[in-house]
Order: sequence, then C-alpha cells, then structure tokens
Amino acid sequence: MSFAPLVRLVTARRACVALVPLIAGCSSFEVPDSLDVVSKLNPYRIDIRQGNLVTQEMVGQLKAGMSREQVRFLLGTPMLADVFHPDRWDYVYFFKPGNKPEDTQQRRLIVYFEDDKLVSVGGDVVAAEDGEIQPPEQRTRTLDLSEVAAPDKAK
Repeated sequence: MSFAPLVRLVTARRACVALVPLIAGCSSFEVPDSLDVVSKLNPYRIDIRQGNLVTQEMVGQLKAGMSREQVRFLLGTPMLADVFHPDRWDYVYFFKPGNKPEDTQQRRLIVYFEDDKLVSVGGDVVAAEDGEIQPPEQRTRTLDLSEVAAPDKAK
C-alpha cells in the first residue's frame, strides 16, 4: 500500500491553511472606523527651532545710537554677520512644529549700523506699539531710528 496520495493530500491541506491568511491580507475588506487604529497612530515628530528668536518686546528696546555690544546683549549673537556687509547683522528664526508642518514660521530681522552705532532695523519683526504684543505678519518693513533720541549716559 502506497502512502504517496495521502502525503500529497496532507501537504495540499497544509499549503491551503498557510496560504489562506496571506491571501486574506490582500483582500479589499474595509475595516470599520471604530476598529481602524493604525490610521490614528502617528509617529512623534520633534519641533524644529533654528536661529535667534527675536520678539517684539526685544525690538521695542532698541534705540538709535546703541553700540554693537548693547544690541548683542538685547538680541543675542546674530545668525549672520557678513564679511561683505560689516555694518549689517541678520537675525533669522525658523520654527517647524513636528506634527503640524503647515504652521511653519519664519522671522527675519536686519540690524544696520554706522560707525558702530545702531541706525535702523528692518524685517518682519517690528516693535509693538502702545505695549500691545501682536502676532507677526508676513511683511518686511525698515524703521529709521535717527528720529529716536539715544539714551542719556549721564544718569
């Protein structure tokens, strides 16, 4: 008596049992929203902050005639101090939230000097008026600080 047909039958059954779950995984069966956990799981993404955060309050403290050291004390070390433009400092800030990349922010402030004294500032970070802090707008503006009196050093 030969066992070959019986062995073939058992092998075929094992192959079917092994292939059915694999084929079922490729089906177009829709999972109800209450059971769909995979689409609700998102990997954690860190917030990316680069550059110097310059606020409206910090810009409001700038006065014409301030020295480079005083400006550096208020705003921090500039992101870019260009060799070809020694009288210009650039402060750039970039923020990209990890899980909300559509809320990306980029701010820019340019500080101009003449004879190592502050002359004007430009960019999209402006000083708040009347003590109100307002969200930054997407615009660029240059302020001339020549009309603002320098702080008295005699006090």
